[in-house]
Amino acid sequence: MKTYMANAQNVERKWYVVDGAGIPLGRLASKVAAILRGKNKPDFTPNVDTGDFVIIVNSDKVLLTGKKLETKMYRYHTGYISGLKEIPYGKLMAEKSDVAVYEAVRGMLPKNSLGRQMIKKLHIFKGPEHNHAAQKPEELKLF
Repeated sequence: MKTYMANAQNVERKWYVVDGAGIPLGRLASKVAAILRGKNKPDFTPNVDTGDFVIIVNSDKVLLTGKKLETKMYRYHTGYISGLKEIPYGKLMAEKSDVAVYEAVRGMLPKNSLGRQMIKKLHIFKGPEHNHAAQKPEELKLF
């Protein structure tokens, strides 16, 4: 019996819409990362991008449990000397909730060129509308 190895040309990609309202950030990110990676498909191959496209709407209504809004910090570096910046997640979720969701999903994907290719299939919108109706996305219930 031969082992099936998927190749990138033969992968069927679907579009999914995920409503992030009322879902904790980490749980949303882990489920979306698995779909972007293709782990929900029977022809999953670790070295091939077999994942689907994901649209996340209502990213401004994603929850952070506990005291994470006050204590957790989003850190990034500007590239200059002593350029480490910190923003509390409470402020980040109020101003740029799509960045918080994007970084959470990106942190759960592989840290290589394959992961950079997978994250391009993620589209995040703050409100309930998105501009990908032409792709006929399916509603995906995570919980």
